[in-house]
Amino acid sequence: MEEKDISQKSLALMRKFVAKYIEKSGTALHPVDDVSEGVILGLAHNHQTLGKPLCPCRYYPDKEEEVQHRTWICACDDMQIYKYCHCLLFVTEDGLPITEYLPDDHEGREIYGLVRDPSPDKGRPLRHKAAEREEERRNRPS
Repeated sequence: MEEKDISQKSLALMRKFVAKYIEKSGTALHPVDDVSEGVILGLAHNHQTLGKPLCPCRYYPDKEEEVQHRTWICACDDMQIYKYCHCLLFVTEDGLPITEYLPDDHEGREIYGLVRDPSPDKGRPLRHKAAEREEERRNRPS
């Protein structure tokens, strides 16, 4: 689906969601417009076609089945638990994903090292589900 095929309603909805979530989570939009716009377009496309803003930066064998799990619906579980955005949409002012709360063996920590949370008083409403998320991350290949 090309940008011209995405409804203005879906795009506006996703842009509004992203702006509110940035404020709520204490993160920043990726400083490279093409990165943030590409993710927003993907979210809008998935919202329009699946009814949910499924994370566009992952591969799913069956997107409709994945929507039922909820794990990768934006703001995904990793964002709400660890404040880590795989898509690099919700990041620090420098464009780095926050890795401070990730388990040491998480790929984000291995790739980016330790990136501190500039707003530790905001975000992470599901932090209490970290152990459950780790079990899922290891046992369900999504």
